[in-house]
Amino acid sequence: MVKPLELLAPAKDLQTGIAAITHGADAVYIAASKFGAREKAGNPIADIQALVEFAHQYFARVYVTVNTILYDNELDEAKELIQALYNAKVDAIIVQDFAILAMDLPPIAIHASTQMHNISPDHINFLTSCGVERVVLPRELSISEIASFRNATNTELEFFVHGALCVSYSGQCYMSQAITGRSANRGACAQPCRSAYDLIDSDGKVLVKNKHLLSLKDLNLSSSIEQLVDAGVSSFKIEGRMKDVTYVKNTVSFYSKIIDSIISNRSGYKRVSSGKCEYHFEPDLEKSFNRGFSQHFIDGRIANQASYHSQKSIGKRIGTVTQVAREWFAMQTHETINNGDGLCYFTPKGELKGFLVNSTDQDKIFPNQPQEELTPGLQVFRNADHAFEKIMRGKTSERHITASITVTQADSQIKFTIIDEDNITSHLAVPDTFDDAQNPTRATSSLTTQLQKTGNTIFRVEQVSIDKMPKPRHIPISTINAVRRDLLEQHRANRLNQYKTHLRTPRIPVTYPQSQLGYKGNLANTLSQRFLMEHGVESIEKAYEVEPSKGEVELMVTRYCIKYELGLCPTKQNAAPTKSLFLRDNQYVYPLIFDCKNCQMKVMSPRRIEKK
Repeated sequence: MVKPLELLAPAKDLQTGIAAITHGADAVYIAASKFGAREKAGNPIADIQALVEFAHQYFARVYVTVNTILYDNELDEAKELIQALYNAKVDAIIVQDFAILAMDLPPIAIHASTQMHNISPDHINFLTSCGVERVVLPRELSISEIASFRNATNTELEFFVHGALCVSYSGQCYMSQAITGRSANRGACAQPCRSAYDLIDSDGKVLVKNKHLLSLKDLNLSSSIEQLVDAGVSSFKIEGRMKDVTYVKNTVSFYSKIIDSIISNRSGYKRVSSGKCEYHFEPDLEKSFNRGFSQHFIDGRIANQASYHSQKSIGKRIGTVTQVAREWFAMQTHETINNGDGLCYFTPKGELKGFLVNSTDQDKIFPNQPQEELTPGLQVFRNADHAFEKIMRGKTSERHITASITVTQADSQIKFTIIDEDNITSHLAVPDTFDDAQNPTRATSSLTTQLQKTGNTIFRVEQVSIDKMPKPRHIPISTINAVRRDLLEQHRANRLNQYKTHLRTPRIPVTYPQSQLGYKGNLANTLSQRFLMEHGVESIEKAYEVEPSKGEVELMVTRYCIKYELGLCPTKQNAAPTKSLFLRDNQYVYPLIFDCKNCQMKVMSPRRIEKK
């Protein structure tokens, strides 16, 4: 059995979604006007419907995020939105709230967002029994853990392979809600994990001063895609619904090439969608926004996961400073530096400094402002590549469905038949009212040439066969062109008609694997609560957003550990035990609890700093 592989790309809007598909995405995920986990990335139904039509001609898919928790007064509106998405022929919705599983909905396919905390096979099997056909796995899993999930479940598995990392288990972070009133589970995260903190001990001693201790580098699993295939992942997801179109073009192209290479070297796999991409640039992941790259936990626990010197993009390392003068500097590099490039470096104190290139003169680079902390030996990064950005603003890829056309002559008609790479066939016939060609060879050549001119359509006609035409006709070029246009448009419509959206299969839910759910169950409405209680849950706390838990609670649980990152882990690094540790900002102190048995770190409710 041939297994389909899907490259899933983010889209903040219609334009970005089209770019993603044009550059090799098999599917895109996008937010509607409300209830997406990025509140500033909403789109009207009309735009989503336009994206669906564009995608389906390639047999690519469109998924829409409805992945916030819902309040009681929002349930009817959410249901109406899902009905509209079904009418727009969206391929699936990505959800977080259990209430959606309890609604009387059309049979639209449902995917369980990573916000549902899909951390155990029992949880995933319950979702499957509710009709969920795909789960998005937590980013923190290793290859072996993913494989164990595959062996214990039978639903499709989707996994993030690139982009920004949440330091907390997804759906289980309440830090933003606690300190700003902006809920991550409602799409309004204030990203306190990207802020700078001091690390102090119980005596008030500062161990680390003003660093982004919870800010992780960006995920890059480009070297692990084949391992993920073997582990059972079928959808490879790129993060970034707030990213610009250049980021999407670049990352999608890079990963699409990887998946194509795997399929070409191994039997038994195919792409979910159709068509081949022809790129007009060389993808380079380091040229798009990144805080440095990490493989996270894919091969087990590693250090150097945090970008604690800065939460900003550092881009690509391009060289080392060799000489510094008052107005210019030189560096050892193999890259061409252009006017307008953005360069940056870390000072000896670990601070990120940046500037624009005013001009260059041979090996001399002139910054737009003095760089007093730039010294020989420092590494230089380029986080804004002027030449690359200029290329990316143009046409950088074409995606075509390969096809062939056959021309036959019978029953006083000339019949044109197109068949594409998916074996879909369309026909168009015109009356044979044409004169015999005085030059048959030229007439045949002209017919072939004109039928291959597919212009801006999605098709590329690689072969034209003129069959059963004993007397070639003199067909005017204008007529051939009109026939070709009509045939290709008819065939495009035929492909759209042949596309079948996968519909949800009704199932009978099994008993939920937990009998008690605390605030981390994220149950913010009575419908979700009733649904789970009907399936075995006996005790439910309201969501943190509805009723904040009293006393000290876990605001964040993370597999990432500050102790391990700093070489202070007594269990795995044989470090000396520390006193109790805390994060501190200008307003609060956050106690840290280290659960060494489960190898997790917990950030607890803040204590306000008393102003003296």
